[in-house]
Amino acid sequence: MPEQLFQKLPQLFSNKELHAGIKKFGYKSLLFCQQPVLIISLLVTGLLLGIRQMEVLQPLELMEYDRATQLNPEMKPDPRILVVGINEADIEAQKQWPLSDRTLAKLLATLQLYQPKVIGLDLYRERAYPPGHVELVKELQKQNVVVITKLGGNGSESVKPPLSVAKEQISFNDFVLDPDGVIRRNFIFAALKGEAYYSFGLLISLKYLQEQNLALKVQPHHLKLGEKILPNLNPDSGGYQNIDTGGYQILLKYRSRSQNIAAQVTLTQVLNGEIDPNLIRNKIVIIGTTAPSQKDLFFTPYTATDRDTASMPGVLIHAQMVSQIISIMEDNQPLFWFWPQWLEWFWVWVWSLIGGIIVWRFRRPLLLGIALFIAVLILLGVFVVSFVQGGWVPLVVPVLGLLVTGSSVAAYKLFNDTFYDALTGLPNRALLLKQIDKKNNSVQHKENYLIAVIFLDLDRFKMVNDNFNHQVGDRLLIAVTKRLKSCLSDQDIIARIGGDEFAVLLTNISNVNQVTSVADAMQEKLSFPFNLKGEQIFISASFGIAFNQIGCDRPDEIELLVNRQPEELLRDAHTAMYRAKALGRARYEVFSIGMRTQIVSRLQLENELRRAIAALSDGTSQEFLVYYQPIISFKTGKIAGFEALIRWQPPGKFISPAEFIPLAEETGLIIPLGEWILKEACLQLKSWQKQFCLESPLSLSVNLSSQQFSQPDLTERVEKILKETKLNGENLKLEITESMAMQDVEKTIASILRLKALKLRFSIDDFGTGYSSLSYLHRFPVDTLKVDRSFVSRMEDSSENLAIVQTVIMLSHKLGMDVTAEGVEKASQMQILRELGCEYGQGYYFAKPLNSEAATALLAEQPQW
Repeated sequence: MPEQLFQKLPQLFSNKELHAGIKKFGYKSLLFCQQPVLIISLLVTGLLLGIRQMEVLQPLELMEYDRATQLNPEMKPDPRILVVGINEADIEAQKQWPLSDRTLAKLLATLQLYQPKVIGLDLYRERAYPPGHVELVKELQKQNVVVITKLGGNGSESVKPPLSVAKEQISFNDFVLDPDGVIRRNFIFAALKGEAYYSFGLLISLKYLQEQNLALKVQPHHLKLGEKILPNLNPDSGGYQNIDTGGYQILLKYRSRSQNIAAQVTLTQVLNGEIDPNLIRNKIVIIGTTAPSQKDLFFTPYTATDRDTASMPGVLIHAQMVSQIISIMEDNQPLFWFWPQWLEWFWVWVWSLIGGIIVWRFRRPLLLGIALFIAVLILLGVFVVSFVQGGWVPLVVPVLGLLVTGSSVAAYKLFNDTFYDALTGLPNRALLLKQIDKKNNSVQHKENYLIAVIFLDLDRFKMVNDNFNHQVGDRLLIAVTKRLKSCLSDQDIIARIGGDEFAVLLTNISNVNQVTSVADAMQEKLSFPFNLKGEQIFISASFGIAFNQIGCDRPDEIELLVNRQPEELLRDAHTAMYRAKALGRARYEVFSIGMRTQIVSRLQLENELRRAIAALSDGTSQEFLVYYQPIISFKTGKIAGFEALIRWQPPGKFISPAEFIPLAEETGLIIPLGEWILKEACLQLKSWQKQFCLESPLSLSVNLSSQQFSQPDLTERVEKILKETKLNGENLKLEITESMAMQDVEKTIASILRLKALKLRFSIDDFGTGYSSLSYLHRFPVDTLKVDRSFVSRMEDSSENLAIVQTVIMLSHKLGMDVTAEGVEKASQMQILRELGCEYGQGYYFAKPLNSEAATALLAEQPQW
């Protein structure tokens, strides 16, 4: 029987969308899912099976059994059976109950005239009800008559069979009530002290089928009637759990919800000869009461939900049972079958696992709901298909397994996502802070006991993602995690804070050296190459260390913070890490109070900078000023142009560009600031052009930051400023540093060419301090090289520096570029540069950077050097 179900299962999974969903997360995932899902599914299955063993879920399973019974299509009345029902009108006509022996004898005699094959008397006749006892005994002794008795037991009294009836004609009442009072099963056979007892339905069926010479063989777990197997109902078959299955029991398979199970006539109709003989000849006739007043009505799966009135008479239930047995033998109708206990357990676990996998794999609520709904529908389909095929497969427990495991996995995911990193499986920042707080509280009252946090950030990790891909980057992070964990003890906690940042919580620390040795060990582990995708990748990290005692390694800075918050400890370690990066990377720094002061100052400066630039955008700020340093032509000795330089003067103070320019670069504020500088400088140059009539046009040099230069719409922005200020592009020279130009040579060349289409000129600033390759220099479409001040200032002190300046000038001329020397502070330096053929110079010898009024006054003087 189970094989028939499995033959139909593929049809349930033939839906293309379902196949696509399964394929989406892979068939292998169904077998080798995430370990938490496997563990949770096993725990939930064990829990549900334990609850099931306590019979808590049995009422729900029986309820689903009843619903499946109600969904089964109704069968036509069995033509082999006739029911003689004794109704209220019959009892009233006879004017006595129980019926007299003479009335019952007349009934049997009348039926025998029509040659029935079997007559079953579903009436207890333990004693005589005269008159007519002798006639009744005579009728009951006929071989085709089956009488009923009641076996005592379980607190119920027995009812003896009628007197003078042969043993082979005596059967027992086969009704078995479930705990909820519903008749779903039938007690068909019992063997007590070597004697066989047949149920009413089984004995009637055997007499009806006696011409087929079917032998009834009693086996430990089933009855064999001819070649048909009638499996015995076990205490845990189907949805049952721990039921009493004394003797041999089978489930009833009802033909109809109504009383239309077989043809029916009344007692009066038979006695008056008002029946069709064909209804009786060679048929089974069952006699019993259908009168409600006799209280022989029972609850069935059809009426299980309506507990007000039991509707089916016992005689019809007997007819159901007889019809079921002879249908099995003659019509090959299937008998109920059940899975073995181990297969039911496996079935529950499989669906628990499926529920966990669905919740683990589907993250979007809509898809998750659809997947769970489809899974429940499949389970329901399996249950219904098996029921139609005569099998009772548990439904409630697998559904609960599916939903409970899914809910448990969802709760686990919520917890895991809240406190653990999805990629590495490490605790995240939230969980680390909880652990820091826990450890910190536990050591507050202990002397000479430290906890430490090591914050580490991988150096240049972005280059790995840029040069390879993010998958390689993820694999690198996982490999880094494994190496870092190998340096720690079981008591230490490592967490991933985000991106390429990790933090380590060390406990049981007695001195600083223990922590620094751990940092050294981790750095050493990271120094070995990582082999990923056939590539060797080298990585280093910068470490910051903070203790629950600030300055614990510096006696002059001891400051015990008993109530120090975990966020502060992590923040201080982070601050120390940035200090390590600033000092050259691939090292560690221990936090000190001075670092915090620097951070606070930096935050204050950033806030002031943001405020000032916001006011600049509104046109209400006067804190930023553009200063102009003149650039002198060595050929004429006159001013050839200016370099625009930004100055920031908040009320009452002056902030050096060396402080705020790097901060503006880091925060992205350099973009609006640089655009304002360019526009302000162009307006000033246009004003000078109108004010002064010079022999040669002035040029204006404006520095571009790396962020400005990488803007995709830089050309459009510059063009817009030129149109707004009505400045000719030939008078504007944009400066980029040597290191900027070498970041991406091809992109740099393309960007310069787009800007030169506006007739702009380009300079490479600070030449000689970057990483230029001479093989690339000739490809850059630039007009000017600016020699860095570090070489110019030492020309007279070092022949090597003089040779470098001379080489740069010669190289520039060979490549068709002119040269501007920065940092000219002496007349002798100017003379040397003139002799070397340098075209332009700027420096304090000529003038410091000047505000617009001073620069205008200087232009008006028309000085010459």
